[in-house]
Amino acid sequence: MIKHLFKLIWNKKKQNFLLMSEILVSFLVTFAVLTLIVYYYQNYKKPMGLDYRDVWIINYNNSYQTKNTDSLNAYYETLVKNIKAMPQVKNISFTSQNTPFTNNTNSGGIATNNKKVDNVNFYTIDDNYKDVLNMQLLQGRWFNKGDALAKYTPIVINSDLKQNLFGEGNAIGKVIGDNDNKNKMKVIGVVQSIKIKGDYADTKVGVYKRTDTGSFRWLGKMLVKVTPDADAAFEGRLYKTVANYMKNSDIEIEHLTNNRKNINEFTLIPMIVLLIVACFLIINVALGLFGVLWYNINKRRGEIGLRRAIGATGNSVSSQLIAESIILTTLSLIIGTFFAIQFPLLNLFNLQAGIYLVALVLSVIFIYLLVFVCSLYPGRQAAAIYPAVALHEE
Repeated sequence: MIKHLFKLIWNKKKQNFLLMSEILVSFLVTFAVLTLIVYYYQNYKKPMGLDYRDVWIINYNNSYQTKNTDSLNAYYETLVKNIKAMPQVKNISFTSQNTPFTNNTNSGGIATNNKKVDNVNFYTIDDNYKDVLNMQLLQGRWFNKGDALAKYTPIVINSDLKQNLFGEGNAIGKVIGDNDNKNKMKVIGVVQSIKIKGDYADTKVGVYKRTDTGSFRWLGKMLVKVTPDADAAFEGRLYKTVANYMKNSDIEIEHLTNNRKNINEFTLIPMIVLLIVACFLIINVALGLFGVLWYNINKRRGEIGLRRAIGATGNSVSSQLIAESIILTTLSLIIGTFFAIQFPLLNLFNLQAGIYLVALVLSVIFIYLLVFVCSLYPGRQAAAIYPAVALHEE
């Protein structure tokens, strides 16, 4: 039976080649879409690592400039007191430009005696940063004022970097260096990695460094934790308070909830584009299957009628047409799987092999189901052909 089906397929190789090509392209596009979906879903399941609700960002420029460090610190301490005097403000933290849910980055390298990690995100923050974002401390402690006198620069690393450098071992107290392994830094704590690029992006390795006496000369953002009842009227009062104090600065207030929504939409654009292309190709494959099978039925009415006349049942005729479509699909999927399996083998796009394998299995199942459903109705139509009518037409 299988040999006979292959012979029938070979006899219509030109016609079947086009259909196989459509199935192959649809499989590859479906594989790409499902890879993104599986990747986004796995990232979505991971904990956020921070509480973005009721956190606002105050952007400012032309910050206060003076050579006197005490005057500089006093200037911003007064600003913090003025803002904290407002009843809706719970806490404030100064931070570098790479705040959560933005495209700003500040990356570099980290090195130990036997390991080196590139593309590490460096965050310059103050002592209140963890409380403002409600970050989870996994090991050690957070920064305090005593760290200003430390021999080595104290740092807090996230769980991704800790796993990368020390595995399951203890990271607290370990001394590491920068990209050239020169400027020594001492790990005092480990925090849960945060999804700084939104719900669907993976967490990245990161290092948190405490602000020093000169950081206020270049910092330009404040994170403000407000109460849930903070509304537009309060935002206006907050803006006036900051603008009146920092008269030479351009002030802008953002909400982390809005930034999260925007970056999530931006992250989903590639998947939406691929999904539209995949739907277009899948519709073409479905129409192609219907058309080819319908054409085959009309061309083979005599053959089908003869098979029915010598005792073949309607189900066997229907099964033959469906089996032919399944064999064509299998041939296409063998080629498609060969190309798809190269992604985890070559570690393309730096994704886990499990993501590709799950997407591959789901793609194969989907294409088989699609072909089976598209073949079912034409197969039923072929089974309904009466032998006498078909042979009379011949």
